[in-house]
Amino acid sequence: MPDEPVTLEQVAAAAGVSRSTASRALAGKARECRISPKTEAAILLAAKGLGFQPSHVARSLRNRRSGLIGLLVPDASNPFFAAIARKATVFAERHGLSTLLADSHDSIEHEKELLQHLQSRQVEGLIICSIGGTHEHLRSLERTGASVVVVDRWFADVHLPTVTSDNERGALLATTAILKQGHQQIGCLQGRPGTSSNDERLAGFKAALASAGASQDACLIRGDDFSEASGYRAACELLDEHPSLSAMFAFSNQNALGALRAFSERKLNVPHDISLVMFDDAPFAEYLAAPLSVIRQDVEAIGHRAAELLIDQIRTGQRPQELLHRLPVEFVARESIGSPRKPAKATDP
Repeated sequence: MPDEPVTLEQVAAAAGVSRSTASRALAGKARECRISPKTEAAILLAAKGLGFQPSHVARSLRNRRSGLIGLLVPDASNPFFAAIARKATVFAERHGLSTLLADSHDSIEHEKELLQHLQSRQVEGLIICSIGGTHEHLRSLERTGASVVVVDRWFADVHLPTVTSDNERGALLATTAILKQGHQQIGCLQGRPGTSSNDERLAGFKAALASAGASQDACLIRGDDFSEASGYRAACELLDEHPSLSAMFAFSNQNALGALRAFSERKLNVPHDISLVMFDDAPFAEYLAAPLSVIRQDVEAIGHRAAELLIDQIRTGQRPQELLHRLPVEFVARESIGSPRKPAKATDP
């Protein structure tokens, strides 16, 4: 016969306290219930010595808490969102919360369905990396008073805690680095138009061009989302329509992957034939034949801040006074920006 599980009564008896005192201490409520540090230590020591395993299910039923948070991302395979999810999950676990991860597959309808599903699982809070565009479902969450943190893309008329990066400055730094090498025609592989991350990066791109007196031809801006497929299509169009193009700025690591595929098909070498900079770092960027220069977002800080803001809401039942948290970015110079290739000299007949 297997050993019988250790009961709360046995822990209380071993520590010389009542069952209710042992229960409160083991639930992390010693300070709240004015249990002395000495008594709390005795209870924890007794529980450890006896091998006591608390029933999280029973505790959640008593406290009406599930111990779960929901984390929704557009693409879990994207290194940017994967890193945020990992950091947020680790932080939540340190505070006794488990994470349910959901992937909306870049579909706004799927995003809405998954949010309903996560709420049906009695999650205590939500971290949402929203696709953008339609956001009435986020405003609904705001009205319910749910504990929510929005990550990456923000919405001016949604009053929820939001963690994002300084997208405009990042794009300004990247474009300026390209211009300093003498490039005048720079193709822009944008993400999803209308989203804050895209539009802010586009503003930074245009600001750098204006400051340098370079061309702001709208025909050099292509793309419809942050995917590899969009980056590939946009890069192909730009290369076919503008043969003199000497550099490109990709608004995401996935856009950059698409551009690299287009370059490979055309036998273009980075940076000898064309220069490339991307927003977001990625594991592959540093190990290419020509390591890519990038705008690095602090994804660990984003994940940490998002989880911290959410847990504070869960504990206090209140939203923070400061809603928009914009974290700094940095330009990482590698080898993917060269001087523009010189046109071949005409030979005498």
